[in-house]
Amino acid sequence: MQKYILDKRLLAAASFVPRGAVVADIGSDHAYLPIHLVQTGVAVRALASDINAGPVEAARKNILSYGVKDKVAAQRSDGLDGVESFSPDCITVLGMGGELIARIIDRAPWVRKKGIRLILQPMTHGEILSRYLCEQGFEIVDETIVQDGERDDRIYRIIVAEFDGERRTMSDAEHYIGAHNLRRRPDGTEIYIKRLVTMLQTKRQGRIIGGLDCSDVDGLIGELKGYL
Repeated sequence: MQKYILDKRLLAAASFVPRGAVVADIGSDHAYLPIHLVQTGVAVRALASDINAGPVEAARKNILSYGVKDKVAAQRSDGLDGVESFSPDCITVLGMGGELIARIIDRAPWVRKKGIRLILQPMTHGEILSRYLCEQGFEIVDETIVQDGERDDRIYRIIVAEFDGERRTMSDAEHYIGAHNLRRRPDGTEIYIKRLVTMLQTKRQGRIIGGLDCSDVDGLIGELKGYL
């Protein structure tokens, strides 16, 4: 059987999937992650879901090509709409903006129960997603930062969350970087912090030009620099 080898970003996400899981990959594109998970025996079955017809058709072709049609299905869905019937206990949402991921979760109240793991990789605004999870009763049980290649812009944060109903508070730096990441310091953490500081400094400059208050941004920049 032909096997698909994931890039570092997807491999990092796959490492958080419990063995024996039923996985729904939202925004799956070509179904590479579900294919890998069943081929390696991590997932017993998987769903590749995407909002667009093109990626779903590509996913179906790959499912056939890699010989996993008995364990991987593909369907067209808007976020988690229609996914509950698949009964996943592990949901992956990778490569979208943090605000969009939060909206997808918010529209699916059925994920608010114990036993469902969310593996999330926001491309932007991870802090917004982190705040949403904490405010809505999800515990961030694990996370990491992964650099895929030499370029500083190919560095990603992966968040693993599970619902327990308890609301939590964290510092701004913890929302931006992740409490687990700040404690463990996985490879790429310093680069990730420096990139965020640069982005915030640009935001600060824009506020100065607009005559706006910068105290909150200044406080966050100082907090982040304290971890360098």
